[in-house]
Amino acid sequence: MSDLKPFDIVLENGTLIDPVTGLNGYYDIGMRDGLIAAVTTSLKSEKAIERIDVTGHHVIPGMIDTHAHVYEHVTGKFGLSPDLVGVYSGVTTLVDQGGPSCMTIGGFRKFIAEPSASRVLAFLSAYLVGGLEGHLYPELYGPNGVNAEHTITAARANLDLVKGIKAHAEIGGQSRWGMEVIKIGQEIATAANLPLYIHLGQLWPTSSSALIPSSEELIRELLPIMKEGDVLAHPFTRHPGGFVSSEGKIHPILLEAVRQKQILVDVGHGSHFSFDVARRVLDAGIVPFTLGADMHGYNVTIPNATDKSERAANPFFGVAPFNLTIAMSELLHLGVPLEKVIEMVTCNPAKLLRMEGELGSIAVGREADISVLKIETGRFTLSDNSGENVTAEKLIRPAFCLRGGEKFDANSAFVPAAIVA
Repeated sequence: MSDLKPFDIVLENGTLIDPVTGLNGYYDIGMRDGLIAAVTTSLKSEKAIERIDVTGHHVIPGMIDTHAHVYEHVTGKFGLSPDLVGVYSGVTTLVDQGGPSCMTIGGFRKFIAEPSASRVLAFLSAYLVGGLEGHLYPELYGPNGVNAEHTITAARANLDLVKGIKAHAEIGGQSRWGMEVIKIGQEIATAANLPLYIHLGQLWPTSSSALIPSSEELIRELLPIMKEGDVLAHPFTRHPGGFVSSEGKIHPILLEAVRQKQILVDVGHGSHFSFDVARRVLDAGIVPFTLGADMHGYNVTIPNATDKSERAANPFFGVAPFNLTIAMSELLHLGVPLEKVIEMVTCNPAKLLRMEGELGSIAVGREADISVLKIETGRFTLSDNSGENVTAEKLIRPAFCLRGGEKFDANSAFVPAAIVA
């Protein structure tokens, strides 16, 4: 190995956890030309241009956030800066959920995906208007606002970016147009050979001229439309119409769908997250496959924002500080093992995206996408937007990441400060 040119970067003395290779312990990692060149117990005798001592840190494959909102300046206040959510938060890959549509995917590519240091992908909106602050305009999100032919064409033409289709199954929409939009969304996803990602939990007010459907009715009508590999989001939502019934129990048909139909579950944390609901769902045996953060302009603190009252009026406004690593810390506190939490942000998202040959592992020859985390021990306050506070003994915080071998410190304003209990 010493006959080769020096490594560009060597990470030394870190605790590597790679669910794909099975490595879990102290390893050094050498990178050359943006790729993983060596993973071994020691590279101290090898030449390197830069050495970074990561003693006391966990080194994992580059984190993948499966629920981002980063179509900045186009999706209203929802869209955040991709790199502040991504590499400067220790996250190497972002999946924008429903921001671009068949009409706006070109702009998403040119102005978001291509200029960003973070890898930015998307689940294409089933709706023509995409994620244009849709909570304000429910009339734009009915069957007349969907064009299957054009969306299928756009998805097929952009498969390097488009990894799924996004739609909403919630009480407000169901009271207006039933499941028609979901059926069209599935038509699009099936034709494009992509997963359908479904938002669960109320988004729009119910129609005043229609019977208000129950969450049980919504779930019964939704699940037969879904196929293996599709995704249900927001299992821990505090909003009506989610995984938990009005009686506080998990819908039995949901348990069956997850276990037998192999429907996947994404946390989609956002301001939806409730510790109480999370306990009920986890106790029922539903462990999410992926852990999307769902950060957007209404549930994080925007530096120098001048429209705080307008943001506070939004139904998805949130005050509980969070990001992807806070969400990971919450699951850790709720009893999910660290290795399982790491799978939710590395190899599992890679499988969902059908990119497991490229992402989700620190294997030799792979692109050097790596996240370096500090797991602090103490007493830390974590909170949800239902008003519950818990005291956690461990807090996961991003230190930095490497995206294609380039180092980015996790100094984003969207990384919350630790709150010591």
